[in-house]
Amino acid sequence: MSIAVLCGINWGDEGKGRMVDYLAVDADVVVRYQGGNNAGHTVVNELGTFHLHLIPSGICHPQVKNVLGPGMVIDLESLVEEIQSLEKAGVDTGNIYISDRATVSFPYHRQEDIWEEERLGKNAYGSTRKGIAPAYGDRYLKKAIQVGELLKWSQFKERLSHVWEWKRLMTSQLGQDSLIGYEELLQWSEKFGGAIRKYICNVTDLLEKAVLERKNVLFESQLGALRDVYYGIYPFTSSACTLSAFAPIGGGLFSHRPERVVGVMKAFSTCVGAGPFVTEMSDAVADRLREKAQEYGATTGRPRRIGYFDAFASHYGAMLQSVTEIAFTKLDSLSGQERLKICTHYEVNGHSLEHFPIDFTDVQPSYIDLDGWTEDISNCRSFDSLPRNAQRYVLTIEQLVRYPIRYISVGPKRHELIDRQS
Repeated sequence: MSIAVLCGINWGDEGKGRMVDYLAVDADVVVRYQGGNNAGHTVVNELGTFHLHLIPSGICHPQVKNVLGPGMVIDLESLVEEIQSLEKAGVDTGNIYISDRATVSFPYHRQEDIWEEERLGKNAYGSTRKGIAPAYGDRYLKKAIQVGELLKWSQFKERLSHVWEWKRLMTSQLGQDSLIGYEELLQWSEKFGGAIRKYICNVTDLLEKAVLERKNVLFESQLGALRDVYYGIYPFTSSACTLSAFAPIGGGLFSHRPERVVGVMKAFSTCVGAGPFVTEMSDAVADRLREKAQEYGATTGRPRRIGYFDAFASHYGAMLQSVTEIAFTKLDSLSGQERLKICTHYEVNGHSLEHFPIDFTDVQPSYIDLDGWTEDISNCRSFDSLPRNAQRYVLTIEQLVRYPIRYISVGPKRHELIDRQS
């Protein structure tokens, strides 16, 4: 039996989906424990390429039970579309389990998200406009509706009526008169809620039973440590806790603690959305790498901001995640780069910072330069088979981040990976 967490060390988009797909070969249960459909995990395997937004990345493994945990906010329409897309591709979706304690992300949450981003204008947070922040806000205001309430339709309608009336009053005070109507909202809930009722259950019972039967459980996070609502680059964060410590709460397993935390970081830095991004490359350099690595958001399609590897931020993220080992992804995308920069620390007015800041005013990166390599490394399956300069790049980053790098991804497919412990 093993209980593990796979989580992001940086801004998200680190390649967590491909790592969950890889590790799920030995898993019995994969659990998404926070977030919504505001970010995607890309999985490439023998069945095809899948952009997953709500469904755990273990879905392509027939033996895996895929759990959407109580810490999630779930857009029912998006979930149904995702299930239908998987079924169309020949993937069995009968192994999905949705927590009755997760909360629903409604169309009015999307409206609120869009209104606020438009109000902020040039000061917008870079939201995906999927309604995640308003949905989590309602949860803490005790105005959310739990997924399990869909199982009692008459009570659901009454609760939705009360919440909608509150929404109408609040939005009218803000000068917004285009809130989705109650009847339209009810039809939306009936159509998409009805399609997922069969998946709703008490996932804590499922997980406790799995542990008693000595099954392998893998928790999957969304986004990364630097997007955490408590310890990330606030307010340019998600609205959920993205940390491994939240897995038992957001996943619903309390009697046992994870003994393994796999943190994922990319061989260069990427970021979607607004906010400080200290190692951002110039447009010309970034454009070439973005095209080669296909760095576009899996959910939004937005081009990701590209930066040199940030070891200072990565050490902070790995510490927040309490990682026991690191998966280092997309090393193959750097083949052909003549020189590679690594940010070792941040400076303000010539003085090195000791700690990761909350104020990024005048923060500048300090770099070291390493020689790159030209060889195609996609067929490498051992660390020793990598070009010497690629080995040096990995080892230098491992030393700076101060946590062990176990896995090295040399391609997007499941088998294109080096395990330094194998």
